[in-house]
Amino acid sequence: MSSNSTENKSTLFVGGLDQDMTEAILHAAFIPFGNIVSVQLAVDPGSHNQHKGYGFIQYEEIEDCDAAIDNMHLAELNGKVIKVNKAKAQRVVAGSNRAVWTDDAWLQKHANPDEGTKDNDDVEPQSPDHPPPPSP
Repeated sequence: MSSNSTENKSTLFVGGLDQDMTEAILHAAFIPFGNIVSVQLAVDPGSHNQHKGYGFIQYEEIEDCDAAIDNMHLAELNGKVIKVNKAKAQRVVAGSNRAVWTDDAWLQKHANPDEGTKDNDDVEPQSPDHPPPPSP
């Protein structure tokens, strides 16, 4: 199993956090369920708020993650009811901000869709070393 999939299974999403919540308070609230690798609050740089109202907690063991969900989901923390679930894998993949046509495989498949409809008698075979002449 890859370490990336293990990380996702042992990471919690904690939502509905009070604006006064800190990583230290969140750590203290969740440490009874197991060894914590990291605690992160989603920062909100475009706002006067300290964070976006949610964060992530990563445990060393998947079982600790499950125990935290069982005990903390819909519990009250700093006067607010929080939601605790396993974090979902991020859907953004590397290179997803590139246009699809920048990929060579896509270009080979889709660049000249009309080529397949030409009459094959009129087309001279081309070697891979010599590109076809420009069309008139």
